[in-house]
Amino acid sequence: MNSVFGQGHTVNKFTYKLAKQLRKSATQACAALAIAVFALAGFSYETRAQESDQATKTLVLFGDSLMAGYGLAHENGFAPKLEAALKDAGHDVEVVNSSVSGDTTAAGLARLDWALVDKPDAVLLELGANDALRGMEPSQTRENLAEILEKLRGMDVDVLLAGMMAPPNMGTAYGNEFNSIYPDLASRYQVDLYPFFLEGVAAEPSLNQDDGMHPNADGVDVIVKSILPDVINLLQTSDAS
Repeated sequence: MNSVFGQGHTVNKFTYKLAKQLRKSATQACAALAIAVFALAGFSYETRAQESDQATKTLVLFGDSLMAGYGLAHENGFAPKLEAALKDAGHDVEVVNSSVSGDTTAAGLARLDWALVDKPDAVLLELGANDALRGMEPSQTRENLAEILEKLRGMDVDVLLAGMMAPPNMGTAYGNEFNSIYPDLASRYQVDLYPFFLEGVAAEPSLNQDDGMHPNADGVDVIVKSILPDVINLLQTSDAS
């Protein structure tokens, strides 16, 4: 009787210790699982953040024939050469050419909404040359560009504004009024300004096509090299915003 009782007591004691140990092991397992889940979640978040940082950026070129590649083979145009230069500089950027030959600022404004239906990371805006060639009132050019910049600001898109200069034959008064448009608007809308898109190329016969107005392949190389630091700065601004 005592022997049986003693055995029962020993068994109960053993069972209690076993249950206690199992509960402890289960608690430790749950804690380990929770830590693993949090660690995995953190890793997943960090991975997504890294993938986001490394995602291909989209830069839209919004301009006229100077960026559309008028008179050039595709590979010699501004868009493919700029994209290649950006990649060589270590920037994974898709350059989308939404430029149309012959566009004025009014035409650009009219097509802006559908041209940028897929919001890009940044826009290089180059319009106004055809306005000056047609002798349009600088006040109208200014108004159109201002409205384009307003729309881009409303889309929260970073912009590099490429300036243009009126042809000398338009006269000093016209030239002064027209040429002031770009620095004024860049200051007003707080966007980066590249003062003259054709810097180093305009009036250089060896860098232009036979019409004397559109850059040839060598001229495009000069433009890309000159504007590249400003474009990289634009994309870095887009990263930070």
